[in-house]
Amino acid sequence: MGVGIDEEGGPSYTVDELAARAGVTVRTVRFYGTRGLLPPPVIGARRVGRYGQSHLSRLALIEELQRQGMTLAAIERYLEQLPPDLSAQDLAIHRALVASWAPESAESITRRELERRAGRELTERDVDRLAAMGVLDRTGDDDTFRLDGSLLRLGVELLDVPIEHETILASRTVLLEHARAAAQELSRLFRDEVWSPYRESGDDPDHLSAMRSLSAHMQPMVVQALLTAFQRSLSEELRTAFRRR
Repeated sequence: MGVGIDEEGGPSYTVDELAARAGVTVRTVRFYGTRGLLPPPVIGARRVGRYGQSHLSRLALIEELQRQGMTLAAIERYLEQLPPDLSAQDLAIHRALVASWAPESAESITRRELERRAGRELTERDVDRLAAMGVLDRTGDDDTFRLDGSLLRLGVELLDVPIEHETILASRTVLLEHARAAAQELSRLFRDEVWSPYRESGDDPDHLSAMRSLSAHMQPMVVQALLTAFQRSLSEELRTAFRRR
């Protein structure tokens, strides 16, 4: 079957061709379609569905979000917030920006390697505490874990701090809720002040370059600002709390 042309003037694909180019299975493409993550194809000659470049870019974005550990439900909510008329180029740039803000990917690790990197033997209670702190996740295999290596050193140091497991879980819930609220506000700011002006500028290469540069510089600045603000706020709250006693 010959290569068709999509609505943006690029090549179009059958479902088999799209799956091959995206590196996923046909079943995955159809599943995403039924979940509303992927727009329906354009029905062409002989009632054959044709997918365009925007479908390919959207598949790449979905795979990137999954690599960050987002569930399908979270990805659905994420995609629903995007403008419906994003082009393939918009989606590709959006994926690049998302990837640049992604934390280190979790890695699979055996218990023996985990203990070697932790520098100590780990009891089941230690593993439970590390999981509660978000340092690692258990898998179906008792000897294999998903580890966030950037948090391991701090997590191991906290193992000997006399804090109850339930307190760790409650603290993590509070931190995640407020971190998510801050992230949502920062995303809105980035969308309104950076992303929207870029889309209105068309294909201005200078604006695109500036947007990418700003995104790369914003991440460490935002992380440091959040950390500093949290440290100062926590210190003030603790001083106030103990002053009342």
